[in-house]
Amino acid sequence: MKFTDIFIHRPVLATVISLLILLLGARALQLLNVREYPETSNAQITVRTPYVGADAELVKGFVTTPLEREIAGVDGIDYLESASVQGVSSITAHLELDFDPYRALTQVSSKVNKVKNQLPEESEDPIIDISVGQSSKTMYMSFFSDILEPNQITDYLTRVVQPQLQSISGIESAEILGARTFAMRIWLKPEKMAALNITAADVHSVLRRNNYLSAVGSTKGSMITVNLTATTNIHTKKEFERLAVKEDGNAIIRLEDIADVSLGAENYDVRVSFDGTSATFIGIGVLPTANPLTVIKDVRAVLPDIRSQLPAGLHMSVPYDATEYIQDAISEVQLTIIIAL
Repeated sequence: MKFTDIFIHRPVLATVISLLILLLGARALQLLNVREYPETSNAQITVRTPYVGADAELVKGFVTTPLEREIAGVDGIDYLESASVQGVSSITAHLELDFDPYRALTQVSSKVNKVKNQLPEESEDPIIDISVGQSSKTMYMSFFSDILEPNQITDYLTRVVQPQLQSISGIESAEILGARTFAMRIWLKPEKMAALNITAADVHSVLRRNNYLSAVGSTKGSMITVNLTATTNIHTKKEFERLAVKEDGNAIIRLEDIADVSLGAENYDVRVSFDGTSATFIGIGVLPTANPLTVIKDVRAVLPDIRSQLPAGLHMSVPYDATEYIQDAISEVQLTIIIAL
């Protein structure tokens, strides 16, 4: 008697086992983590060091090279990329496939701290960031307006939209692309400064002395305690314009005399546009362990709520969604299976 004869003589047993296999297959299909590419851990660690005022050669010689020399000795690095431009050094360490990114991050932090005291005093502390998973985003959202300025759009996205998206389970990051963060811009007038014998260093010194945050603590008496607050920073355009830069006899030279002051953005180096219209994008990054179909479905579920809260004149669209391609591929596979059956 062969093993298969059991199922011939006992059709009920054969039916039950067939139904069990069918149910297990259906359940496995529901739990299947559908991805565009196989799940891997490819991480990049970026070390960014601002050095305001330094040219590219100075940044390369005194910031990028010492940091590169130390970071190159970290375990698990496949190759390094570096860029030295005006005022900033950027080093990106690409890790080997499936190497523990947080182990490498610890080593990179240790190496950077080791060489930090060798960097120029005027340079800022290195900023270390880690990115795990695909370098490209799964979804891009576009925000544009004919009424609002780009810095106003950026401010709204930072305060309202970005936190709402980052709270969704499975999202690694909601990065604002083409951001124009609010900043007070001071455009110096070289001719007037030369006539009044004022240098850019003098202006920089005045700004540092008159615009800082100070904590003064509290005072206590026998019956009362008062928390003290000192207004040591300035906020408005008028306050910046009235800053005294130099005193020449009885005359006071103020910032408005040697510069144009305006409320603008931190930088204007990056511009993002879609379909010929200037816009501000939000790129949605999905965690490597998450199912992008489920995550983007949750994102689309909150889009009507986000759209309903947008200020007047601000519009939103979704120019790119990688899950549409994934879903199309799944549909083709299902159709092929049906035809084969």
